[in-house]
Amino acid sequence: MYINSPGGMVTSGLAIYDTMQYILNPICTWCVGQAASMGSLLLAAGTPGMRHSLPNSRIMIHQPSGGARGQATDIAIQAEEIMKLKKQLYSIYAKHTKQSLQVIESAMERDRYMSPMEAQEFGILDKVLVHPPQDGEDEPELVQKEPVAAATAAEPAPAST
Repeated sequence: MYINSPGGMVTSGLAIYDTMQYILNPICTWCVGQAASMGSLLLAAGTPGMRHSLPNSRIMIHQPSGGARGQATDIAIQAEEIMKLKKQLYSIYAKHTKQSLQVIESAMERDRYMSPMEAQEFGILDKVLVHPPQDGEDEPELVQKEPVAAATAAEPAPAST
């Protein structure tokens, strides 16, 4: 799924997200240009290990915003709804990034723009394209963050005395 999105309506994004969760086949996501707001949530919701970005893309996360208008009671109802959506979105980001809710809440308090490498560190994506396939190559070169457990396991154990 190619994503080049400035974001949009939370409910529309959640409809796409729900559909992604019900598809049994793996879903490969690619950030091509930008994945902002709900676009970043959809990028993160791809199948783990299959969430990619082009090297010059931008990823942005933030809390949901609204433009409440009308009578005071209607504004209060809308404010309550946006707070519910905020908690729901934070839970979804936590699920797909493996970050704690506290980290998600802090990171999303204001607009947070990330490079693909920063988004990879945060857990939104898994691989960043380094360069497209060259003549004679079948696959593009990707940068993939090494899992912490694998890096630790590769280190030799200290000699015991």
